[in-house]
Amino acid sequence: MAPLNQSFSLKLAALLEQVYPDLDSAILSSQVIEAFWPEGSHRRKRGRVPGNNQWSERDSLLITYGNSIVDGQHKPLDLLHDFLERHLKGVIDGVHILPFFPYTSDDGFAVTDYRAVNPVLGDWADISRIGSEFKLMSDLVLNHVSSQSMWFNAYLQGHEPYHKFFFEADPSDDLSSVVRPRTHPLLREVETVNGPRHVWCTFSHDQVDLDFRNPEVLLEFLRVMRLHIDMGVRIIRLDAVAFLWKEIGTSSIHLPQTHAIVRLMRLLADYALEPVILLTETNVPKAENLSYFGNRNEAHAVYNFSLPPLVLHAMMAGTARYLNRWQGSMPPAQMGCAYLNFTASHDGIGMRPAEGLLTSAEVDQVIGMVRDFGGEVSMRALPGGGEAPYELNITWYEAMKGTFDGPDHWQFDRFMTSQTLIMALEGIPAFYIHALLGTPNDHEGVEKSGHNRAINRHRWDYGELNTRLSDPETVQSRVMNELLRRMSVRRKQPAFHPNATQFTLQIDNRLFGLWRQSLERDQSVFALHNVSDDALTITPQSINLIDGEEWVDLLSGEHIDPAGSEITFAPYQSRWISNRI
Repeated sequence: MAPLNQSFSLKLAALLEQVYPDLDSAILSSQVIEAFWPEGSHRRKRGRVPGNNQWSERDSLLITYGNSIVDGQHKPLDLLHDFLERHLKGVIDGVHILPFFPYTSDDGFAVTDYRAVNPVLGDWADISRIGSEFKLMSDLVLNHVSSQSMWFNAYLQGHEPYHKFFFEADPSDDLSSVVRPRTHPLLREVETVNGPRHVWCTFSHDQVDLDFRNPEVLLEFLRVMRLHIDMGVRIIRLDAVAFLWKEIGTSSIHLPQTHAIVRLMRLLADYALEPVILLTETNVPKAENLSYFGNRNEAHAVYNFSLPPLVLHAMMAGTARYLNRWQGSMPPAQMGCAYLNFTASHDGIGMRPAEGLLTSAEVDQVIGMVRDFGGEVSMRALPGGGEAPYELNITWYEAMKGTFDGPDHWQFDRFMTSQTLIMALEGIPAFYIHALLGTPNDHEGVEKSGHNRAINRHRWDYGELNTRLSDPETVQSRVMNELLRRMSVRRKQPAFHPNATQFTLQIDNRLFGLWRQSLERDQSVFALHNVSDDALTITPQSINLIDGEEWVDLLSGEHIDPAGSEITFAPYQSRWISNRI
């Protein structure tokens, strides 16, 4: 292998010294390089410079499990591939296949083998085939591993190097400041060949936290990253990364070593021949979440976690007051960075990102309506005792069933508005398969599994699904076809580039409005979304429509007169008014 570029060498050594100050950074650097670029592989001579050419207005993602579609006969990954080809190709160009590895619990997030595809789903050839046609995202579940994995069994038996792979603590340690996403006891007592030990379990007692103080753990995950890249993965989602580094007596979240490890992974990605994007999954309040952009040297993209609870509130309350206030204070993503915008996901609607954005009374109202619409509420333990809502468990379509006044007949229109405004925002839009399909709550799944999240993890029979999609009167057909129609419009607009200029319009609290301008400054789009069941009017002058240009609503085809007296909005109508047709 050619000599290392000095800048790369210095950056790598500096990061390793920050994480492992007591170890030889030169030796560790060589081990990192060997793990990520094994013999026979190559890297770039110069790292990629952060820019806005890593994505475009044509980019979007579908989020799905490998077995969200089944038929009892074919491999689920074959069915997923057929669904993508048949229905989404040319409109949605990326797919996040949630953990597709062998696992024991948490629908894939308690991994037993990071190097294998769950044979119930298919094999690596199926993953690579999807990756050859769609921009593929995979999960690097790097905070924890299944208690039934080979790694943990080897730890229990004292086998090297796994005997130091897991984070141990003592019940007498001061753990009062630890930030918790769950309510179960943090420590689990296990019997090892060296006697009883207490292992750290952030998410469940079947998901045992790894100890990154041991550099062998980091090296192992770099090897796993390389495998995924070689198999066609181009977006790597760092699952639960905020909890990666622990220190007794601290909050054990967002610690400096965690950020340094993300920067190290970004450095490797920037020197990879393949165009690899890192996405951090940190379901936390805004400032903490945005910290993972670093100085354009950590994540390429972060989830816009405050969006789901704020959009949910706006649609239920009929006012974008809180959404407008928050969006107006959001910084544009730095060059080389992007937001991933979504409403629904495989998890519930996280409530921590709403902290400080919604009042407790507003949160209580939302929780009450979610329960009224058949949803569930999952709690988390608070430092020092007590509990607080962690996430709301409901399908997004069912959450759009009504407002604070109760159910009504606007469900479809309300749902479409909630998705359309996501498409208009600065960033890359992502759609969970059960939002794309307007899936109802799966109460049977909750009853069978005993887990609230199962309500939004339905498995569609492919024959039944295709029958519904071929019938224009079904919810599934209406929702998917209209979403795809709007996405087809979106992907043709340069003003919707993930890094195109954005300004939040403060016109009417019932409207969520954005001005987007293309990077070349040759297109403006005024994206206006009525989040209420009121009919509204605004003047062209209120959004500064320039006279002398031709303006058209891209969604309806209606021409808008900039010298006219008013622009009308039906309940829950969205308009994308552009000067470029």
